[in-house]
Amino acid sequence: MDLTTEQRQAIKQWVDEGANLSQIQTRIKADFGISLTFLDTRMLVQDLGAQVKDKPAPKPPAPPAPPKAPTADDDFAEEEAALPPAADGLIGGKVSVSLDRIVRAGAVVSGDVTFSDGTHAKWMLDQMGRLALDGANPTYRPAPQDIQEFQTQLRSLLQTRGY
Repeated sequence: MDLTTEQRQAIKQWVDEGANLSQIQTRIKADFGISLTFLDTRMLVQDLGAQVKDKPAPKPPAPPAPPKAPTADDDFAEEEAALPPAADGLIGGKVSVSLDRIVRAGAVVSGDVTFSDGTHAKWMLDQMGRLALDGANPTYRPAPQDIQEFQTQLRSLLQTRGY
């Protein structure tokens, strides 16, 4: 195949501009009126000492983050979300009851309670079904309405957790 020096320089320029072999083949036909096969175009570019720049391989999309392994905290969050929230964000109304994530020694289940007067105590239920309050002043006696609300909330909370 006989190409003039100007034609060879034009092809080298196209390669330098980033044209691929298919584009070069098309331009040779359009500009010079020479019909070449793809293989002939490839050989011509190689003979000219030019190298077609490969397009960078598309980066594969980043793999999605692995799903977070469920934890016991997730179970508690779902169940607490199902309970009606109080105005202050705690479970219940005047009295708030919560479960411990790690049960206290000697208890089947344990947690915290805050009574309507702001007194905070720890509660636990043992294997015999006995309920105990700890942490409040030994002489402290919650109001009868608070005790009733505490029992109601505790029963509801334990039922949602499967106790």
